Amino acid sequence: MSEKVFVLGGEQTDFQRNWTKEGKTFMSMMREVLDDALEKVGISYDEIKRLNKENKVAVFVGNFDAEQYANQGHLGAFLTEVNPALFGVPGARYEAACASGSVALDAAITHIRAEDYDLAIVLGVEVMKTVSSSVGGDFLGTAAYYDKEAKGVQFPFPKLFGKLADVILERYELKEERFMDALAEISRINYANAKRNPKAQTRTWFMNKEHAMARGGANNMAVGGRLCITDCSQVTDGAAVTILASKDYTKEYAKKTGRKIDDIPRVKGWGHRVAPITFEAKKQESVGDKYILPWTRQTVKDAYKRADLDVKNIDVFETHDCFTSSEYAAISAFGISEPGKEHVAIEEGTIDFGGKKPINPSGGLIGVGHPVGASGVRMMLDLYKQVTNTAGDYQVKGAKNGLMLNIGGSATTNFVFILGK
Repeated sequence: MSEKVFVLGGEQTDFQRNWTKEGKTFMSMMREVLDDALEKVGISYDEIKRLNKENKVAVFVGNFDAEQYANQGHLGAFLTEVNPALFGVPGARYEAACASGSVALDAAITHIRAEDYDLAIVLGVEVMKTVSSSVGGDFLGTAAYYDKEAKGVQFPFPKLFGKLADVILERYELKEERFMDALAEISRINYANAKRNPKAQTRTWFMNKEHAMARGGANNMAVGGRLCITDCSQVTDGAAVTILASKDYTKEYAKKTGRKIDDIPRVKGWGHRVAPITFEAKKQESVGDKYILPWTRQTVKDAYKRADLDVKNIDVFETHDCFTSSEYAAISAFGISEPGKEHVAIEEGTIDFGGKKPINPSGGLIGVGHPVGASGVRMMLDLYKQVTNTAGDYQVKGAKNGLMLNIGGSATTNFVFILGK
């Protein structure tokens, strides 16, 4: 697989923007991010026209819930509104809750591996600030089992991941103070990393460890069990594009752009697993397993096996920190620590920006923002930046291989990709 699918780059919108306040729609977002991505990568609309005549280009749109947030479905066809060069180009919308961006990536990768297309444009998009936070919270509840876990529940997802925090404490018999300190440190790290990222939603926000520890006060209200506002990812308007290519096309592209093909990163491994839909079923099914999220761990192991790599070979991680508890559980899923010892890796600075295994140098969902359908595509773009040494102020020194974990629901749909040179 590592010889077949290459990543040429891409672009994301500024996740700090409120497109509704600007009087713009999801369509404005799609048009702007695709124009910017193609310019950044150095591919023209004329080139897309050429490839389309040969049926060698396709579009894959990741989106969770435009039907509710924007009263619009059929987003895969909307790139025809971006530019006439896209008339006739195959396009479809892919959905897997918060992993919608990754299922679009997965479809694009599969088609390139099958030699159906030479170029795949993957665009993740979500407009979320069209409604109040409480209405948006109800919309997000459809990523869980709505009738059983979200109907009539205010902000269901903080409560579900609050339950994950409870299970971690109980199963591993941790001291609550030490565990909560570790969650606060995850929050501090992500906010600190976001300050280095010029596209991060929270880059100008104030946050420190003391604030993250001050749970339950007026400035850090409880939202789900032990979790408070500082433990949560952001409500975000945003889009991201990542452009994938076959080996043959990448050879031509490298020649045209004066690069070596070995300097262009390729997808080395992937994993995709689906856990039981309800959190309660996950909890029961994992009893007796050392991993509370064994399907997440298996997804990581699948990707390692396909890439013929292990945690020791990964220099940087982008993970789905929808809540601090989800990032906490991911630390052992990656193999950075043993299950139940995640707090030690956090305390020792292993996952910090300057640590041995930095997680979310971009700022993650907590710091960068979480436009649901775009997050997986944004993660892949950030891995591209890291392994090509183009991440600017949030560059991890010497990063050669990166791993991303994108989850949908309460760690229901799990996607992992490994990118490297």
